[in-house]
Amino acid sequence: MQNNENKITVHLWVPNLFEFKGGIQVYLQDILQAFTHHFPNVSLLIFDKLDQCQPDSTFATKNISFRFSGTVPKILQTCHFALSLILGAVRERPKVILCGHIHFSPVALWIQRLTKIPYWIIVYGTDAWDVQDAWKVKALHSADKIISISTYTRDRLIKEQGLPSEKISLLPVTFDAQRFKLSPKPNYLLQRYRLEAQQPILLTVGRLASCDRYKGYDQILQALPEIRQQFPNIHYILVGQGDDVPRLEQLINQLDLQECVTFAGFVPDEELCDHYNLCDVFVMPSKGEGFGIVYLEALACGKPTLGGNQDGAIDALRQGELGALVDPDDVQAIAETIIQILQGTYPNPLIYQPELLRQKVIDFFSIERFNQTLYDLITTSKTLDPQR
Repeated sequence: MQNNENKITVHLWVPNLFEFKGGIQVYLQDILQAFTHHFPNVSLLIFDKLDQCQPDSTFATKNISFRFSGTVPKILQTCHFALSLILGAVRERPKVILCGHIHFSPVALWIQRLTKIPYWIIVYGTDAWDVQDAWKVKALHSADKIISISTYTRDRLIKEQGLPSEKISLLPVTFDAQRFKLSPKPNYLLQRYRLEAQQPILLTVGRLASCDRYKGYDQILQALPEIRQQFPNIHYILVGQGDDVPRLEQLINQLDLQECVTFAGFVPDEELCDHYNLCDVFVMPSKGEGFGIVYLEALACGKPTLGGNQDGAIDALRQGELGALVDPDDVQAIAETIIQILQGTYPNPLIYQPELLRQKVIDFFSIERFNQTLYDLITTSKTLDPQR
């Protein structure tokens, strides 16, 4: 594909990329980075619904261009975006349309019916679980390909929608291993949070928003009284901010946990690795994660990691090979598992070998592996064959 002189035009539709940074945005940016470095013969036009502009030095390449709908009044953004998608497809006839979110797939379906332009859909987590919207269901079945970030989401789509397994390809989440490395507990953070290096510290990283309670921080708080019986000086740090903090503060007061919980609030990127290295166990017993890049980041810092067994954490922790999977609704099981990990008796010796744990997560989820998987997926696709 790289040696072929024929230019291939691809349209990528995204909710946003720059002004808000969540898991979907990071994943889509990783895809763009792969296109930038490995697909010079693909001309990629990105339709961005919510952003207003492209940061000056981001994806500054002649092969990637943008059209933004965030510049129009908010009340008109959806209509402007949809019209841009339709007119862009009709005028430019891309080889394929990549729907960066299932919400856009009904538009792709109608374009396919009118123009025969094939489309792919990228699916993440709750967006693709238990889909009831009739047009989205039709769009899933009519897609040329579906790209799933996890086997969990893929298997749910197969079961819930009756999709053939060969329609769905896996492109697991990746992370920047150069940013997340092993290190002793940083002294400046111990001082900031008034902690001792010997203290057992639990950490969760994620938005503390009412819509994200599925991340399981409530269950960790409810498990803390029992954990404190074994580890009286246990401390729990929550990195993130959101509208759920006042409710959590009330819960902390009810459980009498004021002395052993810290809200770190927003943490800049340059301090994130240090926060992972501050903890003894990374905990996020979620039940709504499509994958969870934070698990990979914690593992790359060599940290024992606990996730839920009912979502994409199963993929991130490799079915328990890289960490502990628990029922996210079972507070007792969560408490017992954390106690086991802290006591050094959890029956998975890998979690106590930080260098090997780091190497394993890099082997499975490195950027190089992500790029190769995407390259194989695209170069073996009949849809993107320039001769067709």
